[in-house]
Amino acid sequence: MAFLMAAALAATTITAAAQDGSPTGCPAATVTVTSAAELRTVLAGARPGDVIAIADGTYDGDWTARTSGSPVAPIWLCGGPGAVLTNTGHAAGYGLHLAGASWWHLYGFTVTRAKKGVMVDAAHHVTLDRLTVSEVDEEGIHLRTNTTDSLITGNRIHRTGRVHDQWGEGVYIGSAAQNWPTYTAGLPDRSDRNSVVGNVIHDTTAEPIDIKEGTTGGRVTGNSLDAAALTRAGGDSCGDVKGNGWSIVANHCFGSTADGWQTHSKRRAGVWGLGTEFAGNIVILAGSATGYGFKIEASAQATTTVRCDNVVHGVFANVPCTPSPPARPTVDLFLSLAGPWW
Repeated sequence: MAFLMAAALAATTITAAAQDGSPTGCPAATVTVTSAAELRTVLAGARPGDVIAIADGTYDGDWTARTSGSPVAPIWLCGGPGAVLTNTGHAAGYGLHLAGASWWHLYGFTVTRAKKGVMVDAAHHVTLDRLTVSEVDEEGIHLRTNTTDSLITGNRIHRTGRVHDQWGEGVYIGSAAQNWPTYTAGLPDRSDRNSVVGNVIHDTTAEPIDIKEGTTGGRVTGNSLDAAALTRAGGDSCGDVKGNGWSIVANHCFGSTADGWQTHSKRRAGVWGLGTEFAGNIVILAGSATGYGFKIEASAQATTTVRCDNVVHGVFANVPCTPSPPARPTVDLFLSLAGPWW
């Protein structure tokens, strides 16, 4: 029931197309594509300020963008749920790949039947908004290779890990340390200050959200995370936090037969898995669960905060909770105390 309510809310945010062919919520289209050949040409020639509308239909190919927009002229790629990008055996197998392409806004379309869903490498200020990502062999959405300051919001991600269940995460931030030589010249993958907000993630074979060592300062807020489909090889929680200084707030986790949220410490080019704060989350563990709502690795317990305003159906945590700080006085409160200023 919780998933159905969250999915219904998410579905209401994707609306019909405007008269110019672009989905409501996108700027007016500067170009509309109706074939795979047109989409390939437009992605290759994208320029700052372009608003690319994808007409309903299925577009199979190797979809890669390498050109950046700008702060004042981002590039938009828009479509309704009926605009479907697939990659059935082409090149790297990504449903959509932003390769060093910053200042893009992806909105509304569907990515399916690919090895990986949406991959963002070496970019910043990318928004992934109201996409549907499903039926992929491995992870759904992945920010990697020092991708920073980006937002994953309002998406529905489901049925990941169809071929490789151990890599079937819903949202994946950063890279595992053993992959740093491949993607970041052996240095930490500093995919920092990214936000995962208001997504509906379910039927994933690995964690709905996986935050890797090397990342710092992100936030995960207001997501609905169903861990009921996790496999033994894939994962054992709604979210796994190995980065530093992450804020995990007001998420709804349910269905896990092990833990709700976990932190893990890693030592490579620094110490990782420190400084996470969990606040205002709801965790409903499966009836057969043997774990905790919040399981904090011993070496990270001194720097991790699990607020008492979290709610857990099951065993709360393996650490004591910390009371929430008192609310800060607002401007209105100060004015009411001071009286009229005129």
